[in-house]
Amino acid sequence: MAPGILGRKIGMTQVFDEQGRVVPVTALQAGPCVVVQRKTRDKDGYEAVQLGLVEFVAERHVNKPSAGRFKGAGVEPSRFLSELRLDDDPNAELKAGDRVLASEFKPKQKVDVVGTSKGKGFQGVIKRHGFAGGPDTHGSMTHRVPGSIGQSSYPSRVLRGTRMGGQTGNKRITTVGLEIVRVIEDDNVILVRGAVPGANGSYVVVRRSRK
Repeated sequence: MAPGILGRKIGMTQVFDEQGRVVPVTALQAGPCVVVQRKTRDKDGYEAVQLGLVEFVAERHVNKPSAGRFKGAGVEPSRFLSELRLDDDPNAELKAGDRVLASEFKPKQKVDVVGTSKGKGFQGVIKRHGFAGGPDTHGSMTHRVPGSIGQSSYPSRVLRGTRMGGQTGNKRITTVGLEIVRVIEDDNVILVRGAVPGANGSYVVVRRSRK
């Protein structure tokens, strides 16, 4: 049994449960995936499996070291690879060339979805941290500034971790404990309850939840 699967985020929609209630779900194009490498404790020091998402990749986009590794494993080149640990199932019968499909997952199961949040560039403290800002009238000149970031006499420096403007988004985010609502095996689509980090079309890792 594979510890997870790779895919892309399709987008959000809604479905109805058995009681007719609306359930917000995120559709994930999960797989098909192929095992590129099986790591063992004897050889690599830990148990893990490296999966590659099956999708077309032009030969000119694959460098020689990667092409040799894919050829040695007997699989087609993959653009998106991810390694999943097998700490909970070190004796999993997985080897290079095996395929992992969405049909391995069932409704009611809990999964963790790992993605990259939307990048928003450099932002100020109001958008980045939710600061309230200063007055907008009476000659105020502190509309969206952060205010004091330190003291003059002591400690005479800006303390580490002070909230200021900076890069926002574009970070690796893990949403844990999402419930699988439906699995469409013919199209390799998994519907999970709730939201998933990242933009539509971005790569995600779906792994079996440990909680």
